[in-house]
Amino acid sequence: MIHVRAPLGRCAVAAASTGAAGRISGVDQLFDPAPRRSAPLAARLRPATLDDVVGQDHLLREGSALRAAIELGHPHSMILHGPPGTGKTTLARLVAASANATFEEVSAVEAGRAEVRAVMERARHRPGATVFFLDEIHRFNKAQQDALLPAVEEGLVTLIGATTENPSFEVNAALLSRCALYELRALEPADVRVVLERALAELLGATADPDALDFLSARSGGDARAALSALELAVAQGHVTLAVAEDALQRRAVRYDKKGDAHYDLISAWIKATRGSDPDASLYYLAVMLEAGEDPRFIARRMVILASEDIGNAAPQALQVAVATSHAVQLVGMPEGAHALAQCATYLACAPKSNASYAALNAARAHVREHGVHPPPEALLPGARGVGYDYPHERPGSVSSQELLPPAVAGTRFYAPEGKEPQQAERLGAIRQARGRG
Repeated sequence: MIHVRAPLGRCAVAAASTGAAGRISGVDQLFDPAPRRSAPLAARLRPATLDDVVGQDHLLREGSALRAAIELGHPHSMILHGPPGTGKTTLARLVAASANATFEEVSAVEAGRAEVRAVMERARHRPGATVFFLDEIHRFNKAQQDALLPAVEEGLVTLIGATTENPSFEVNAALLSRCALYELRALEPADVRVVLERALAELLGATADPDALDFLSARSGGDARAALSALELAVAQGHVTLAVAEDALQRRAVRYDKKGDAHYDLISAWIKATRGSDPDASLYYLAVMLEAGEDPRFIARRMVILASEDIGNAAPQALQVAVATSHAVQLVGMPEGAHALAQCATYLACAPKSNASYAALNAARAHVREHGVHPPPEALLPGARGVGYDYPHERPGSVSSQELLPPAVAGTRFYAPEGKEPQQAERLGAIRQARGRG
């Protein structure tokens, strides 16, 4: 997400004079030294330069291709994909400003082909460059998106499309092939806190309790615009306490210390509720952790552990679901990653349970600790040292009766699936009978 370092008087992109279809009426008006005091706080604090930006380091770090293009004033057509409040409009305005280009802004929610043709006509008769920002580009149908192709191909405009949806599904392939694709990420709570502190410093006389700022930072979902809007509403009521911040954001604070007892108490409760096959309790504790800002990767790791420890071979696909959930959280991030966590939590809670593999390993390790390590039978040794190995694939059913445990441990059983893992129990019973160990 992109947001402010500039003081109120410096930010100007949102306060610039606009004409038809949201067009900024001149390059020299891109940065108005006196933005309207009535404009929303998020608009008044919109960054004026890349150095004012907070977040999106993966796109705007020193030496990155996008940063170099902006700093050199070499704009190119692009699709900006990311959740609301992540700075797509701000980035588009910075691109236009760096190139000294006229900025034309149209929302696909309200506009159609007529508005687009008007933008193209103005660009054709304009001596300078035009950056055409099309917000919610996924709202345009195929024909409307196709109408943009000629202008992009001939360089009449630099198209910057913004979307909260997956461009691979919502933007025509022909248009995608002509645009760079950049994914913007939700701001981390620490970054939102920086934005709020800078904003608070610009609101003369405004004060806020640290826990109120922490709450707004953690509960805004990585949307700095939402956090700033809530702060502006809260400041209007006077000193910002936690209760005032809750009222402004219309969410209840969740008392949770990710490094303290609550962190361990809640994950313990989630594990035991899920192990206890209660999907409602599992979802409740999952919701508490997510609302409190718990790291979703930590939750996903615990899901992978539970899938093996408490479900095991009673439903072996549980491990696949848990691992896939971990990958999904890494891939899509939050808040959408919560959907995968919820799916996994309900699956794990409803799955049949067995800790037979977990218990068997514990039994084997306890045996080793108590009795020491015995060398494997000579037949199991590698190469020329392995004499007398009975190759199972040469036996009926690929089962050999040869003893595979060390002589001192022969006959010991650690794994007992019984009825909790019916397939394994049936298969293992047949194997042991075939090996003469029924």
